[in-house]
Amino acid sequence: MANVRRIAKNLGVSVATVSRALNDKPNVRPDTRHRVMAEASRVGYELVRRPTNTSVIGLVYTAFQGRVDYGGFDAALIGGILRGVQEQRFDLTIISMHRDKLPREDFSSFFRRKGVTGVILRTFMTTRKVCETIAEEGFPAIVVADKFENENVSYICTDSRKDSERAVEHLINLGHRRIGLGVHCGRDTDHEDRRRGYHDALGKHGIEHDPALSVDLVADMSGGANTINLFLSMPDPPTAIYFTDPLATLGALHRCRELGIRVPDDLSIIGFDDSDVRKHAFPNFTAVCQDASALGFEAAHWLTRSIAGYERDKMRHVMRTTFEVNQSTAAPPDRPLRIGQAGSGGAAR
Repeated sequence: MANVRRIAKNLGVSVATVSRALNDKPNVRPDTRHRVMAEASRVGYELVRRPTNTSVIGLVYTAFQGRVDYGGFDAALIGGILRGVQEQRFDLTIISMHRDKLPREDFSSFFRRKGVTGVILRTFMTTRKVCETIAEEGFPAIVVADKFENENVSYICTDSRKDSERAVEHLINLGHRRIGLGVHCGRDTDHEDRRRGYHDALGKHGIEHDPALSVDLVADMSGGANTINLFLSMPDPPTAIYFTDPLATLGALHRCRELGIRVPDDLSIIGFDDSDVRKHAFPNFTAVCQDASALGFEAAHWLTRSIAGYERDKMRHVMRTTFEVNQSTAAPPDRPLRIGQAGSGGAAR
């Protein structure tokens, strides 16, 4: 209690506020909670750990993301996780490590403080080391949608490189030679696999890559629309484009309709789909498809069974994508279609 009073005095807040912050109680402003936890760490205050609730796992984002939907990926992933926790009767909570972890706090202590007994990790290129550190601490964890050479790390992911190559080859076989690529600007191994598949297909068929035809975009509707504006304003525009995210694909299709561009007669588009978005677009778009719900289910099923003592081996599993031809691809037009600079005006045929 003396340390609690000391923290309160140092920060100029009440003892009750310090107590609520230290015990993760509500009615404490986030900035105040952060100040209290930082001061507690500075003065060496030893938090009294509450018993871990053994029936709760956490979905943990290892870095701050302004948005986490990735065109529906996380929604489908969470749906799968909720199915996966049913067998062992677990519950799920979502944790922001960027917001809540104290600077000198180890990951296991942080997770126990959050009341979880295992975690499913969503990581990015910049935070892969975090996943390895968590695994080395021995806290029950599995990474979803990324793969690791470190044998301590359990993971489940999909390999989209081969089907991305198949998708671009499909366009090449239809007669396309100027093929654009729109890739999410947030770096992770999934999107890098799709980029590599694009280059694999071009190289396999002896097509020299034009760097102007590869664009890093924000994976949302506006990102897809802006890419249409950019590509079709070029002096020598592409006749086909591969978008590596569902929302960017939808944005591109929507922009084409606004400009009177006929897909696939004027422009062929291939997208990426995490669920069934392709079936609700017009036209239904040709896509490389992964089952994000299955990723979530298998991750949660293995993690909860591991915590319960039914699984002893690491999970290191790579699922396969599929390639589905629908209504958004066809042979290239006689002449590439161009629009006004930055998308102004209509399409010139």
